[in-house]
Amino acid sequence: MNAFWTLAAAVLSFGITALLGKWLIPFLRKVHFGQTIREEGPKWHQKKQGTPIMGGIMFIIGIFIAILICVPLCYAESASGELFGGETLLMKTKVFGGMVMAIAFGAIGFFDDYIKVVKKRNLGLTAPQKLVLQFLAVAAYLFSLFLAGDDTVTIIPFVGSIDLGIVYWILAALVIVGMVNAVNFTDGIDGLNASVTFFFAITGMLLCGVLRMKGLEIFSAALAGGCMGFLIWNFNPAKVFMGDTGSLFLGGMVCALAFGIDMPILLLPMGIVYLCEIGSVVLQVLYFKATHGKRLFKMSPIHHHFEMCGWSEVKICVVFSFVTILGGAVAFLSVIKGL
Repeated sequence: MNAFWTLAAAVLSFGITALLGKWLIPFLRKVHFGQTIREEGPKWHQKKQGTPIMGGIMFIIGIFIAILICVPLCYAESASGELFGGETLLMKTKVFGGMVMAIAFGAIGFFDDYIKVVKKRNLGLTAPQKLVLQFLAVAAYLFSLFLAGDDTVTIIPFVGSIDLGIVYWILAALVIVGMVNAVNFTDGIDGLNASVTFFFAITGMLLCGVLRMKGLEIFSAALAGGCMGFLIWNFNPAKVFMGDTGSLFLGGMVCALAFGIDMPILLLPMGIVYLCEIGSVVLQVLYFKATHGKRLFKMSPIHHHFEMCGWSEVKICVVFSFVTILGGAVAFLSVIKGL
């Protein structure tokens, strides 16, 4: 019967997100909350000027409601009527604390988007401002895990458990902030970020099912449902963009899932697309400086490089999603074989 709540979370998140688009998109148009396209970007992106931004609000609401309803009800069923029973305090903190962290990142993205809209430019919060706020959000999340009894042990498939001591918390903060921004870089063409994150969430749901982490399984299902509901409005040609509001929130969800199962190492295969996106930006900058003006890629992040090579946005979404599926399969099999 517990499988019912996983399915219910996915359906509820999908339904709420998809239905909200019918109201939110016209509202965003009415208040003129439209995207300002970068002049240095692909020229054909200029036709997207004015497309409503902050669409990530749709799936933030859908995912939040789905988790808030389905996780406690599943716990109640598992504990024969005890409302928040069924899993340890630490596991509950990983679910709800992870949700709060993701919402905090979404709030940072919302302020960034709002500044972009008000100033009518493509730059919002400054990089230092973003980083300070992001590290504060991560610090609060990690502190909640510490208070709930989390330790400094991380699991690496085929190797086992490794206790990193106090270094764990420092590395965790750096990894989360880095990965959240990597997910943010993945948002640049219609449907890409939601598609990649959908398949990331599916892998997470399967892993949590095997590991018997019911709360995080529902967490993953809600994430997958929200991404799919958003794709109805965001797939090429997009009627709305998620903005930093959505992409930073998705980054928080992705990290909460990986750290929730105590295997952040799985971000390497499962988040291979995110890492390639941010890696291409770093390499482009370093190469540009080292060669005094030459470029390694036609444009970064790397999805724009493939655009400049003639790939359609749909083709990029399909290929990058397939790469995510392969990375997810590697992660899933490594956990199964390593159990």
